[in-house]
Amino acid sequence: MRTAIVIPARYGSTRLPAKPLLRSTGKYLIQHVYERAIRSRRARYVLIATDDSRIAAAVESFGGDYVLTRSDHASGTDRVAEVAEHLDVDVIINLQGDEPEVDVEALDQLPDLLED
Repeated sequence: MRTAIVIPARYGSTRLPAKPLLRSTGKYLIQHVYERAIRSRRARYVLIATDDSRIAAAVESFGGDYVLTRSDHASGTDRVAEVAEHLDVDVIINLQGDEPEVDVEALDQLPDLLED
């Protein structure tokens, strides 16, 4: 199954503004998530979905791929859905941008389970 991983990321969190850009380890939080996601053997695409130019600039700085989305989305899932409309894949994995230790094997297992 053709699979994409889309990582929603927004700057304006009410609990922790600019969370994707935190760098306590020397890398952006969003970079850790992206680097785990690209290790997936099943993902044809890994994209960060953001409406913020600061996040887009950070993603560019580490060589990641992103899509600028509308700013009126109520949730990250809405942001992922906007990106999904333009992808030719069978499975979209909505990977939260604050999951830097996501299990790559789990990302690969999801499409397998759906296929079964």
